[in-house]
Amino acid sequence: MRQNPANDNTIFVNSYYSDNSDYSDYFDKSLPMTYKETVEYLYNCTPVFEKIGAGAYKEGLSNTHALDTRLGHPHRLFKTIHVAGTNGKGSVSHSIASILQEAGLRVGLYTSPHLVDFRERIRINGVCISEEYVVDFVAHHRDFFEPLHPSFFELTTAMAFDYFAKQAVDVAVVEVGLGGRLDCTNIITPDLCVITNISLDHTQFLGDTVAKIAAEKAGIIKPGIPVVIGEATEETRPVFEAKAAEAGAPITFAEDHPFVIAATDGPHYTRHYLTQPFGDFDSDLGGHYQTRNTDTILHAISLLQDMDYPITTEDIRQGLGKVCRNTGLMGRWQQVGERPTVVLDTGHNVGGWQWLARQLREVECRRMRIVFGMVDDKDLDTVMGLLPPDADYYFTRASSHRAIDEEKVRETGEQKGLHGQAFHTVKEAFEAARRDAAPEDFIFVGGSSYVVADFLGFYRIS
Repeated sequence: MRQNPANDNTIFVNSYYSDNSDYSDYFDKSLPMTYKETVEYLYNCTPVFEKIGAGAYKEGLSNTHALDTRLGHPHRLFKTIHVAGTNGKGSVSHSIASILQEAGLRVGLYTSPHLVDFRERIRINGVCISEEYVVDFVAHHRDFFEPLHPSFFELTTAMAFDYFAKQAVDVAVVEVGLGGRLDCTNIITPDLCVITNISLDHTQFLGDTVAKIAAEKAGIIKPGIPVVIGEATEETRPVFEAKAAEAGAPITFAEDHPFVIAATDGPHYTRHYLTQPFGDFDSDLGGHYQTRNTDTILHAISLLQDMDYPITTEDIRQGLGKVCRNTGLMGRWQQVGERPTVVLDTGHNVGGWQWLARQLREVECRRMRIVFGMVDDKDLDTVMGLLPPDADYYFTRASSHRAIDEEKVRETGEQKGLHGQAFHTVKEAFEAARRDAAPEDFIFVGGSSYVVADFLGFYRIS
């Protein structure tokens, strides 16, 4: 068996999951499993998108409905807020959860992927689901779900809804996994839907135009349920309007009436906002792309206030100022080191990198050093064309079978005028960057969630 360096709670039995493989017999049902063994089981007995990509994608909700029936429809026992979009849905989900937590509510939060520990996906008021619950859930329901052959995400979603119901949350913020219309989270009937933005990503599943992708993500819009659209274009706006009209769902386009008047950088990579009608406040999410996310969040919160959610302006200020502390969010323009400055970001597609590249160009430092890698379903060529040419590069690959070979990343970089060395692991790449760096330098680690996950895997124990 092979230890996965990006997640010390996961051990892979084989190099990758195959649709023709079945590892369930490897795990003796007569023997109780530890938490580590249970996560190992989940990764090897269900197809996992983070490991194999397209092979883990399952259209339709039949497995989801079967699991939901088995568990007694737990998602009906608490309120929900549903968040979809190409970029920003993780930040928006965590921020809304943080504000609701400050308002005194018991808040479930379901997001993906995790960076270090599987349990990050399922939280209540920032606290991860217990190891014991994960173990007991799998042990108790294993005989039922094994014949279904659910995907990892289908099973994890069922676990999250079951946990939130048993723990009696007041409300759960639920992030869509992929798309929306056929995503297994789409069995909920939320109080509010949020769609952050649309750009080209996962085109093999969702369509090869932004209009087609918007149609898939608009699938979360429900009859009579308000929806907030964070950003729209000429191609996507008519799609959202048509779906909302068909469903009789009140629709708000956040950018039509911006609540954020001005945004500036604060100390230690925070962000300061001047807004109307919520006044000014600081956010601990420092990425410049968070400005549009924040406008989306404020419109969502305003609608929740109209629904008599007990949210005050102070709750908003406190919640946005403590998103990371309240929810455990990591990898969003996250500073993890000083002298040299070290910043991580999970931005991984063209839409995200259009913002990140601009922000990197604005960083003041003696020398910029970029640890960079991507996975095989992303537009490597276009993203690398956005990167600053006057940086030193440490091209690498994450410990994922979907990671692009570091030499291919380096060769693509050279074609774009980006110069550096290739390293087989993120750890080797970062250590080389740190050795080369002066205290006044800036080291950026990113290109993929998996690159950031690998970094956090060794950074936390170093």
